[in-house]
Amino acid sequence: MSYFDFLVKELHLRINNNKEFMSKEKEYATEASMENVEHALSTTEQFIEDNQKTLTIIMFAIIIVVGGYWATKKLYIQPQENEAQNAMFFAQNYFEKDSFNLALNGDGMNQGFLDIAEGYSLTKSSKLAKYYAGVSYLNLGNFDEAIDYLEGFSCGDEVINAMGKGALADAYLEKGNTSKAISNYSSAAKIGNAVVAPAYLLKLGLVYEDAKEYNKALEAYTRIKTDFKASAEARSIDKYITRADLLSKK
Repeated sequence: MSYFDFLVKELHLRINNNKEFMSKEKEYATEASMENVEHALSTTEQFIEDNQKTLTIIMFAIIIVVGGYWATKKLYIQPQENEAQNAMFFAQNYFEKDSFNLALNGDGMNQGFLDIAEGYSLTKSSKLAKYYAGVSYLNLGNFDEAIDYLEGFSCGDEVINAMGKGALADAYLEKGNTSKAISNYSSAAKIGNAVVAPAYLLKLGLVYEDAKEYNKALEAYTRIKTDFKASAEARSIDKYITRADLLSKK
């Protein structure tokens, strides 16, 4: 046998040995993997068996909580919401007629905003009733009560939220609290609504002028001119801009 033939034979032997080794390694790995799976299943089964009572209690607790939530929503909150909406119809009707006392307190047959806000506290209508109550008090000149109802008010409608902030600013301004008025007018004016935002920007600018913060007033007026060109406030905003600009340079 030549040296070359010897090398070829030796190479074949090593390749075959490696194949056998790799095959055995794969078998061992598969067996080990199966053992791990069997062990995990066995451990899980044992855990369930050992904690069957606890797991059953947890399962029933989840069912009770979820079922209770839906039952409360369908059998209690939704009927309450329907009742509150019906009551709101009459109160809003008085509000639109500027009959703010009747809107707040009702007419003896129909509830007002105060009763709706308190009696249907879990409903969306209750939140809206608080807004209307605050604005009604504002129109009646009861500024402390207006602040009580409007402070912290929020709902799912960004326009009404902005109007709530604006009304709260009005109440604080009537109380002489300029800083609170500015803060709430600023919050109200952040909305992109083309009707609400310019109205509160104009009020904000006027309060800044009264506080002799003319540069900030100029910023508020300029935003009306640039961002809300089609608004009613924009038609006459140039005179406010000119005045604020002149005062800022004195």
